[in-house]
Formats: sequence, C-alpha cells, structure tokens
Amino acid sequence: MARSPSTSTVDLDRRLMELALRMAHRMLGRTAPNPAVGAIIADETTGEIITRGWTQPGGRPHAEGYALDLAGARARGLTMYVSLEPCSHHGRTPPCANAIVAAGMRRVVCAIEDPNPEIAGRGLAVLRDAGVVVDLGLCAEEARWMAAGHILRMTRDRPFVQLKIAVSADGLIAPGDGAPRWVTGPEARQFAHVLRARADAILVGRKTVADDNPELTCRLPGLEGRSPRRIILDAKFRTSPTAKMLQTAERVPVTIFGDTRSTPPPYPRGVEVRRMPAGPDGRLNLSVALESLAAEGVTRVLVEGGPTIAGAFLAADLVDEVVIGHGTETLGSKGRMPVGDHGLEFLARSERWQTVEERGIGADRLSVHRRTGRFASEPTP
Repeated sequence: MARSPSTSTVDLDRRLMELALRMAHRMLGRTAPNPAVGAIIADETTGEIITRGWTQPGGRPHAEGYALDLAGARARGLTMYVSLEPCSHHGRTPPCANAIVAAGMRRVVCAIEDPNPEIAGRGLAVLRDAGVVVDLGLCAEEARWMAAGHILRMTRDRPFVQLKIAVSADGLIAPGDGAPRWVTGPEARQFAHVLRARADAILVGRKTVADDNPELTCRLPGLEGRSPRRIILDAKFRTSPTAKMLQTAERVPVTIFGDTRSTPPPYPRGVEVRRMPAGPDGRLNLSVALESLAAEGVTRVLVEGGPTIAGAFLAADLVDEVVIGHGTETLGSKGRMPVGDHGLEFLARSERWQTVEERGIGADRLSVHRRTGRFASEPTP
C-alpha cells in the first residue's frame, strides 16, 4: 500500500507551490507570447530552498531551465515545484522536461498541465517514463488564473481580458456633465499603473481618447519601462493624430482597429492601422480583434475604456476578470453609469461571477471578480 504523505510534507508542498506562483506573478506582462511560470527547487527533507526560477523577459529562458542553471549539480535528488507543466518539445531552447531528467531530480510537483497542443501532458509523461515522481494538481485553480492568458490563447484563440473600472461611492464613473474627475484616491490610481504593467496590451475606445486624452502608460517609479502596447477601437478612424497616445507611439506602440471601408488620416510613426469589416451597426467585432492580437502573441489585455466599451465586452462574454476601485465620494443621481446604462450589481447577483478579493487601498476599496466556467475543469452556470 502506498504511504500517504505526511502532514508536514503536504504543508511544505503547498507553501513552496504558492511561492512558485508568486514567482510567476512577478513576471505577468513581461513574457508574452510565453506564459509566466515560477519554479522552485528544494530539498523536501529539510525544507531548504535551493533556487527560485521564473520565466525571463520575452519568455526565455523558461522558469525550469533558469532554476536548474542556478542549482547546477545541487538539483540531483531534489524536488521541483512548478506552476505549469514543463515543456517537452524542441524550440529555441531544449525541452525543460528532458533537462529535469538530466539533472537527476527525484520529484516534480506541478500545478496544472499545459494546454499547448505541443505539450498537453507529454512533458509529465517524459518525467514519469524516466522514473521521476510526478504529483499534479496542487494549487491548480490559482495556477490556471495565473496562466489564464496562455490557456485562453491555446483553447479559445484569444487573450485573457481584464476590465478595470473606477466608481464613486454611489457607483458612478463620472459626473452628469461628463467632465473628467477622479473618483478614487492616489493609491487606487497608482494601482492602475501596476495593472498596466501586468498586461501585454491596454485597450480603449475612440471616445475615451477624445474625452480624456490619456497617455495610458506606466508612470510609477520602476515601472516606466513596462508600458504595454496601446489599442484603440475606432471604426471610422476619427482619433486625432495629435492625441497624446499617438504622439508617444514611437516610444510605446499604438494599434488602431478600424473598418475596412474607412480611410485613416496620416498618423505619426509608431501607429499601426489594422482594418477589419464592421458589422451592420457600424461596430467592430471584438472577438475578431482579440483573435488578431492573440495570433501575434498577446496573452493579456487590460480594458480601460468607458461604459460603451465595457458594456460591449461584457455583453459579448469576453471579460474574464473585473477589477473595481470603489471611491468614497458621491457624484449624484445624474452621473454616468459604468457599464452602458447599468451599474455593477450583476457581479454580486449572478452565478457567472465570483468575488475573489476585497481589500482597502488607501481611503478606497478594491474588489476583484472572476468569470466562472472559463476553464474546462470548471462548471459553467
């Protein structure tokens, strides 16, 4: 009869897998088209951590290879904790599964299989065939959300979509006159820059550019170099060439999606124009736009548009996570609603959404809501 793992081993496994997930989290927005992965090499008999690895900028080296290089000969006989199945195919680097076998590792604790058709369980099979003990499924739910951009790109041909909304205490995004006004404090606004740094692209509609003239860059100290590409949905190419986003396009690229029947004006260098057929209502197909981005390696998109864009993405069931900053001031009954003509009550009332985080952020409150049933192993309401 197989011996059950001791409580101390189970606790250690969970603690080290959670650490591997934190290593992956630190690289969100920096590894596309590859997923952000974390890997820990440890001696499970003593609990000593030998090395910590994470996917490097641009996706190479992989987390496992990076950790093995740091560990060297010390990896023999030890355990690796990794947030995603090690690769098994030859690409720009040798397969990580083979490298783990060659290093003489005794055991691998893996959170989830990789849905990439070139891997899809083959990496774990390589390990098992070589006599490596494989334990699969620890912290699987959080690992799936960590790798959501990669998983959705592989299984649905689109990136992970995160919708960011800031609302007043009475659930509005702006005064009735539409005048720009902060509805959250500085800490919540700074966190928005962190969300940008974790994305591969930021998406807004033409009206947001026209009304607010934002830069949509990361301007927190230490994150200035992590501004992702900016995307504008503008069917008729009415965005002004003098908009701040376009004037900074040489430094941080901009892509404008528009209708094939519309003609864009001359845009500054660094602005890419991408045409696609609009529907009978004149609106662009959001799924087609996302598929276009995924095809070139974009895995995470942050939507920062106004109520029209937010409502369109939600109506098309293309939002995977909603992050809301709740301010403390009220805007009055004539203020603008955050999603089309509606509020956010559906997030609490619908079985399709699960609130996964609520916490204070300065004087404000932050809440995070995830769409249920996004992955094959979850039930779909």
